[in-house]
Amino acid sequence: MSIEEAYNEWAQQYDLNENRTRDLDKIATQETLQKFDFEKVLELGCGTAKNTSFLLEKANQIIGLDFSLEMLKIAREKISHEAVTFKKADLSKNWNIENNFADLITCSLTLEHIKDLDHIFNQAHQKLKDKGLFFISELHPFKQYTGSKARYETEHGSKELEVYTHHLSEYLHEAKKKGFQLLEMEEWFDDPSKRGIPRLISFVFQK
Repeated sequence: MSIEEAYNEWAQQYDLNENRTRDLDKIATQETLQKFDFEKVLELGCGTAKNTSFLLEKANQIIGLDFSLEMLKIAREKISHEAVTFKKADLSKNWNIENNFADLITCSLTLEHIKDLDHIFNQAHQKLKDKGLFFISELHPFKQYTGSKARYETEHGSKELEVYTHHLSEYLHEAKKKGFQLLEMEEWFDDPSKRGIPRLISFVFQK
């Protein structure tokens, strides 16, 4: 089963099942981005629009991209607003978005399914305005080293998705190579005391 097919199957239960990674990403996104100003947003891997409502509180135009039609169907049911457009897109190919469009690009729980980070950072650099922000929130590679990966439950048991591990050095190297400046890096834990392995890693890069 392809990643696209898996997410189409997962879509109906994605917002309903217990999912600590999804919930922590929502917290990480809001806590990080609430202190920044932005008007035009490109949301990569928007899924069922779990972060779109928050982004809409500050932005006046949002374009959400995802490769799962079933995820996008739910997103459109949840958010019907003239400022928001959801489009099917394969992020591993060139994005059909005008250059210098966005003040902010967000990418949440998406890059573990994409092998080539060079392409992602290259496209992000093209689509961002000067001084624009690129926010990334992903499963921490330390978590991946223990075998953790995207999975969902079916009547036949748990299904694990094909994933790629991107090391911290890879994120930083690709960003630097494209001319991004690192503004923030944060690790996010299940335990408020920050014991154990962090679940998520987030970055804010500036063009």
